[in-house]
Amino acid sequence: VQLQASGGGSVQAGGSLRLSCTGSDTYTVSYSTVGWFRRAPGKEREFVAADAWSGGRTYYVDSVKGRFTISRDNAKNTIYLQMHSLNPVDTAVYYCAATLGEPSDYSSQYNYRLWGQGTQVTVSS
Repeated sequence: VQLQASGGGSVQAGGSLRLSCTGSDTYTVSYSTVGWFRRAPGKEREFVAADAWSGGRTYYVDSVKGRFTISRDNAKNTIYLQMHSLNPVDTAVYYCAATLGEPSDYSSQYNYRLWGQGTQVTVSS
């Protein structure tokens, strides 16, 4: 497994969680564009956030802007998704993803080569 996701759990509406995704010894996230996607029950997997390889640019789906923050710590070979003001519609399995360089479309899952195993986030009302 080249990407290992963790940090999911159950929280009440309004709460916060931080997801982590760590690259293995054979994969360095600092050379990659990284992203988070999620799949809610009965829905397709959707883009949540991305951090460009070249640095300084982040992208978010409108529904999480102002609440979620993607970041990375290259020294720890880890990317994060800090989530605040969670609500039940955020309930999903969250996946981290990575690809070398910069994809033409950050929000397309088909542009990411590596995927973490997913971590469950459940938000109760």
